[in-house]
Amino acid sequence: MRRQMTMKTQPPNAKRLRAVALIAALLIPARFAAGAQSLPTMAFTVSIERPTTHYVHVELRCDASPGEVLDFKLPAWTPGYYMLVDYARNVSGFRARDGAGRPLAWEQTSKNTWRVKAEDAKAVVVDYDVYAFSRSVVESSVDDGQAFISPASVFMYVAGRIGRPVTVTLATPREWQRVSTGLAPVDGRPRTFAAPDFDVLYDSPILVGNQEALSFEVRGIPHEFVGRDLGSFDRRRFVADLKAMVESAAALFGEIPYTHYVFMAIGPGGGGLEHLNSQAITFSGDRLNDAAEYRKVMSFISHEYFHLFNVKRIRPVALGPFDYDRENYTDMLWVSEGFTVYYEDRILLRSRFYSAEEYLERLRGILSRVENETGHRYTSVAQASLNAWSGYFGHNEHQTNTGVSFYDKGCALAALLDLAIRQDTKNEKSLDDVMRTLYRVFYKEKKRGFTDGEFRAVCEQTAGAALPEIFDVYVKTPGDIDYARYFAWAGLDIDVQPREQPGAALGAETDERDHSLVITRVEPDSAASRAGLSKDDEVLAIDGARTNGRNLSDLLKVSSPGQGVRLLISRRGRTREVDVVLGARRERSFRLSPMKSPDPLQAAIRKSWLAE
Repeated sequence: MRRQMTMKTQPPNAKRLRAVALIAALLIPARFAAGAQSLPTMAFTVSIERPTTHYVHVELRCDASPGEVLDFKLPAWTPGYYMLVDYARNVSGFRARDGAGRPLAWEQTSKNTWRVKAEDAKAVVVDYDVYAFSRSVVESSVDDGQAFISPASVFMYVAGRIGRPVTVTLATPREWQRVSTGLAPVDGRPRTFAAPDFDVLYDSPILVGNQEALSFEVRGIPHEFVGRDLGSFDRRRFVADLKAMVESAAALFGEIPYTHYVFMAIGPGGGGLEHLNSQAITFSGDRLNDAAEYRKVMSFISHEYFHLFNVKRIRPVALGPFDYDRENYTDMLWVSEGFTVYYEDRILLRSRFYSAEEYLERLRGILSRVENETGHRYTSVAQASLNAWSGYFGHNEHQTNTGVSFYDKGCALAALLDLAIRQDTKNEKSLDDVMRTLYRVFYKEKKRGFTDGEFRAVCEQTAGAALPEIFDVYVKTPGDIDYARYFAWAGLDIDVQPREQPGAALGAETDERDHSLVITRVEPDSAASRAGLSKDDEVLAIDGARTNGRNLSDLLKVSSPGQGVRLLISRRGRTREVDVVLGARRERSFRLSPMKSPDPLQAAIRKSWLAE
């Protein structure tokens, strides 16, 4: 998600507007894009009069036919975030009138639908307030310093008219000098922006305030990293790294598919969301003064950036056009998200941000997270993708114990596919060729997403061989993966042996709450599980000594497997003693290291794969 330049709120020219509209039309299926500009425009005005109330006032003007009934709807979620958000809960004061200001009858027919009877009106105007004070990349937030508008949380659409062109005019405090957005400015209309349809509007957040802007160009295309109170860090180095990252991604696909790009830092937090030609991220520049944190931040930004190719343009058919009322299921998030995890670090490797050793350590950490958690034994990555809507963002104990991350395991499978293709083609092709083919054929030529079968066909055609182990076994079933065979093709050894670690294991996660130590998760088939400990048990003492998180951790470090301890716990207000026989701590490191004597093909694959 980072030399300084004020983003203009006036458009440079109409040619730029047409270019942005063309790019958007290539993304959205033809039934939305074709002829859209000949349709009447839906016009929004967004007003923020008193930012400290955290309310946004929205007015929408649209055409109508006499006797028509219009359903105004607010999305229930936003693309890229696999969870229903229920934006309508923040709406109040809905009103409807005709073009002359006369009130029109309306009723709310569902939690996110307001039905208006046009009667004899040729235009309908609705207005409403939206409460906006959530520090999240998927919701809107207004305070006395800035407004971040997450479009799906603010802008209603009319059922059946989601393909209409849209304009947004901003009426915000005069002292807020900068508007940052991926939307195209409208010529001659200050602070007015346009989208060819609502799909593009919902994919274009807006940041208004006095945010700092760090700017650079790649291939003549302007980029900005913007945000308020960015913190103290080496801006020159940061901009250079961002530029190198963008150049690396552009080199992979051979082009940049937008006319401008905005990295939008909305403030401290822990999330990011990709968009067509922008990203919204939580950010604190002070983190960049620590080397390890700097690497994490750059990978985080790289992830959201790479999504402009993978998801926004290369995508499964389920990921657009969208149904904004309900979940949009797909079992391919292991590709959409997992491959993006894989490429977030690969484009940084190619830009020389990571050394080969640092890259292998990053990959090792991902493999370790997948394989040392219990969930990979219970849930396939295809299942995990399909189940994303039922709790990925808010795991409970069951989901943590039995689920698998389609982000991390998808990255692992991307690595296997990449190495398999390189092996089968004697290093003449790679996963890069798959991504370029998907981009060219489905985004640019067919202008649609791909099916599961089409994705597999592209992978196998690129490899020149069938890949049943990956697609029929590793994608569709849980269990272990033969990492050693795949990484050997790149002349790498991988340590997959379980090794006993110092200390002992309880097999339970805990959290300190109000000076109490509470169990938050019990791992399956662990010492804690066998002893009958449960989530929400409060641990009062161990072997008669009052306990907290620190001394429990210290005790486990100096204990041995098979050692017995007695816990005093409180469950539902009653105390009891529980005897626990501690288990062993075993982990697999998945450390990757070069083979001492690789054959010529192994050496060639390793050299190209690690960009050496």
